[in-house]
Amino acid sequence: MRRSFLFDTVIKNARIVDGACTPWFYGDLGIQNGRIAFVGNLRDYRTVETINAHGRILSPGFIDIHTHCDFSFFSDPCLLSKVLQGVTTIAIGQCGISPAPIFPDKIPLLDSYSGFIQGGTDPLWSWRTFGEWLSTLESLRPGVNVFSFVGHGTIRLNVMGFENRTPSDAELHEMKALLRHSMEEGAFGMSSGLIYPPGVYTTPEELMEVATPLKDYRGLYLSHIRNESSGILDSVAETIKLSEHVKIPVQIHHLKVCGRSNWGLVDKALDMIEDARGRGLDITADMYPYIATSTTLRAILPPWVQADGIDGIVRLLENADNRDKIVQEILSGGQVESIIRNCNGPENILILDTPRTPWIEGKTLREASKIMGLRPVETALEIISRNRGSDTCCFFELCEKDVVSVLSHPLTMIGSDSVTSTPGAKCHPRTNGTFSRILSKYVQEDKLLSLEDAVWKMSGFPATRAGLFTKGFIKEGMDADLILFDPESIKDNADFAHPENYSEGIDEMFINGRRVIREGVPTEVRAGKVLRRQ
Repeated sequence: MRRSFLFDTVIKNARIVDGACTPWFYGDLGIQNGRIAFVGNLRDYRTVETINAHGRILSPGFIDIHTHCDFSFFSDPCLLSKVLQGVTTIAIGQCGISPAPIFPDKIPLLDSYSGFIQGGTDPLWSWRTFGEWLSTLESLRPGVNVFSFVGHGTIRLNVMGFENRTPSDAELHEMKALLRHSMEEGAFGMSSGLIYPPGVYTTPEELMEVATPLKDYRGLYLSHIRNESSGILDSVAETIKLSEHVKIPVQIHHLKVCGRSNWGLVDKALDMIEDARGRGLDITADMYPYIATSTTLRAILPPWVQADGIDGIVRLLENADNRDKIVQEILSGGQVESIIRNCNGPENILILDTPRTPWIEGKTLREASKIMGLRPVETALEIISRNRGSDTCCFFELCEKDVVSVLSHPLTMIGSDSVTSTPGAKCHPRTNGTFSRILSKYVQEDKLLSLEDAVWKMSGFPATRAGLFTKGFIKEGMDADLILFDPESIKDNADFAHPENYSEGIDEMFINGRRVIREGVPTEVRAGKVLRRQ
């Protein structure tokens, strides 16, 4: 007697791209209790709902391995910017910045330091430990799955503030204890931001020592490396050395090289990563599909200016003599050979989110300098001072050839590095377009990637890398995080003129088995889960 299967939802007649680089195949899929219960040819079954795919692509939901959406759920718990790109899971706690753990007396420091990724929210900082932070996220009922790394910068800030010095043995012990406790409470690893304070003050030796608890958990170390310009190869070598010394897996965030005179060095960096893997070291990278980077204007400041946090920066900038000194240091090639120089001038720096000076949003630094009647570098300092560090800009300092080299490399996955902006302000188009752009430009138009390769880089690869062992693939027993789409209909509508435009083309989406997009329209069902490393 033939057995009749019972499902919550059945998707029939799909071209299944399973997230493992397997060539697509026709098949049916059954969902039951939030999991994929069947993949194959369904003939005799009962179901609450049937969706006929009519040959459209059914793939795992995408996993954004690099976001700065830590505070986004306070203002947009559904996170539509991600959902409409097909993203079902995101990682937070990147580039050394995580909202936890946090000591009570250090809240003002971390609050001001993380202002540029808060997107206009005003967090209450009701948590203290990493576990309490994850519980806070759960209380917000997120619209997508979310998992988190603990920031090395946050750990160091708790113990040493923004002090530019070598830690004592006792301070090293305390930092390692904070890392260990965060791992026990659900962190997936540790991230660093070595161009930002306080990470910029950390020696390679100190960083290796702080990272040692990761070995006990096989936790992943993610790094915004120390120099992405002329010093990129030394910085990649530093990351490789840490992996070799501590014996942990590492990932280089947004692998790129900045500045026209440095273009092409990224190929040598990729060769170094390949060589390291050949020696048995577990190293990968991620990147976004754009030629503009984005961060706060504070990235142009010399490290010594940032040693006392945002309040210290503002105090220094209020003094005319200090400003002159800072201007001269920047112009002479200060922080990472001068980001302004890497962009080939202030006309290639686009101001995005400046909540206290909104009239210059969408202007270039050159245009803003004319409005303010100051030289471009002085204008940048004025923007930093007035906005107290809560600003973001785009820096056009990459080349398409390098971006293509990184995106097409087999050791690279996709991560948006997105920051949610203040409502009404500009953002980098990667916030709303990264994953759609991969499919529309690099799969459909340029034929750089096959559909199977692209889906692997956006689902199975990051899931495996992070240790999300029930996500990222279409096979029985996995979580039902699924998207149905016609590849030719995917559009990334966000660009630098209109970065707020949402993507389109995802017809159906399921997160943990619940329907989040129905016939192209978001259902506003918040089906995400806060994931803890087991």
